[in-house]
Amino acid sequence: MSIYQKVLQEEFLRLHPMLQKRYDFEEGTVFKATGEMESIKGGPKWLYPLFRLGVRWKLLFPERGQNIPFTIINSTYVNSKGEQQIHWERGFHFPRKTRYFNALMSLDEKRMVVKDYLGEPPLLYSDLQFTVLDEGALKINSLDQRFVLGRIEIPLPRIFQGLATIVEMYDDLNEVYRIRVNVKNPLIGNVFSYEGVFRTDA
Repeated sequence: MSIYQKVLQEEFLRLHPMLQKRYDFEEGTVFKATGEMESIKGGPKWLYPLFRLGVRWKLLFPERGQNIPFTIINSTYVNSKGEQQIHWERGFHFPRKTRYFNALMSLDEKRMVVKDYLGEPPLLYSDLQFTVLDEGALKINSLDQRFVLGRIEIPLPRIFQGLATIVEMYDDLNEVYRIRVNVKNPLIGNVFSYEGVFRTDA
């Protein structure tokens, strides 16, 4: 049983069948898909140096645009503690460069939240809350966040957090997954967002 099945429990069965298939990760499973991000947007221009710095950790990037080719690879591992981990590699293929927004997720079974370590090596940590919407879509909200410095994790005050809302659904008519990601800061507003579609690789 995947970490997403465990955290959603009986709600997992309310997901669209294609989303159930997508998030039913077993040990050794690899999910690969290709698509296009119809829109990639960012916040104020003065944040550019921060996004530029984030490239080093495969976490943030300064490029923006429309109709950007996209790939996603989810790989499943079991760590030395016997915990299932899901590696997320999200690639945005701009005309001259490929940028990444990577993460490693696992489950905190005591608190029943997904642990999300963002970047490689991890630079940011966030608790993730998973819910199922009425139409069978999956909604993910980031909660408390911490700045990661090796083995040290420093809680971030709310005003410094980039709080993400992700909605993923399956479009039966076009036979594609649709994704919408929006990262906001309580003071700045929109910091980073993208939306588009992808299909499982044959």
